[in-house]
Amino acid sequence: MGVMKRPPAGLGPSGRALWRETLSEYGLNPAESLMLTQLCRAADRLDAIETELSGADLTVEGSTGQPVAHPLLAEWRATARVAESLARSLALPMPGEEVGRRRSPTAREAAMARWSSDGVA
Repeated sequence: MGVMKRPPAGLGPSGRALWRETLSEYGLNPAESLMLTQLCRAADRLDAIETELSGADLTVEGSTGQPVAHPLLAEWRATARVAESLARSLALPMPGEEVGRRRSPTAREAAMARWSSDGVA
């Protein structure tokens, strides 16, 4: 494969690792590189949220004193959905494929199970 592009500035450890691992396996066009950049940023954001939540209570006091879910839990879920959508949009090939295609999470899991049971993965 050609020269691997450097990770975008500002990425954290997870984002840089995802960038390097992806580009070590795949050549991406500019649109795919943009999606990968956003996916890497989402991975870093998830890390930051998890770090913030690691010592926090998962519930906080609501406006009337009732316990409510910590607001960062909703942000984590939203960011995880964005990351999942970006990863599906990249449609990277699975092992044994020449060209990737978009898959639902269940179809991807089934494909991975098939390939790993064949000893390919």
